[in-house]
Amino acid sequence: MEHAEVLLIGGRAGVGKTTAAWEVSAQLREAGAAHVVVDGDSLNAVHPAPEGDPHRALITERNLTAVWANYAALGLRRLVYTNTVSVLAGSAGMFERAMGADVRIVRVLLTASDETATERLTGRELGSELEHELRSSARKARLLDEQAPPDAVRVATDGRSVVDIAREIVSVTGWAG
Repeated sequence: MEHAEVLLIGGRAGVGKTTAAWEVSAQLREAGAAHVVVDGDSLNAVHPAPEGDPHRALITERNLTAVWANYAALGLRRLVYTNTVSVLAGSAGMFERAMGADVRIVRVLLTASDETATERLTGRELGSELEHELRSSARKARLLDEQAPPDAVRVATDGRSVVDIAREIVSVTGWAG
C-alpha cells in the first residue's frame, strides 16, 4: 500500500463514535488489516488553548502530524480517526498536510436521534458537563446534517449493536478485503 488512507468517523456527542471506532479496530484486526486508531479529542485536550489557537485547530494538526509520522515510520498507512466534526469538508486539508496530499479520505457520519444521544450522554457524563454536552450535541447534530459533504456515508446508530454499526463502517472502507 503506497498511499495513506484515513477513515473519519464523525457525529454528534453521544452517537457512539469512540465505541464504533474500537469495534471497527477489532474487526480490522480480525481481518488482518494494519491500522491505527486516534481519538481526535485527545490531540487538543489542553487548557488554556495555545495562544492564537482558540479553537485548538493548530495544536490538533501539529499533534496529528507528529503522531502520524511515528506510525508511518512503522509502515502503517491506515488511520481510523474520530472527532465530532472531522467529516466536514474543511478538515481535509489537515489530513492532507499531516498524511500526504494523496491521502484517501473516507467519511462516515454517525447519526442518532435526540432521545438516543440524550440517553447515552446521561449515562456517560457523570460530572458537571452534562447540560453543556446535551446542548452542544444538539447544535452539532444540526450543523453536521446541514454541512456534511455528499461523500459522507451516513450510518444510523439508533437501536443497533456496535458490531452491526462497525461492520457497515468497515464495508465502506474496503479495508477488510
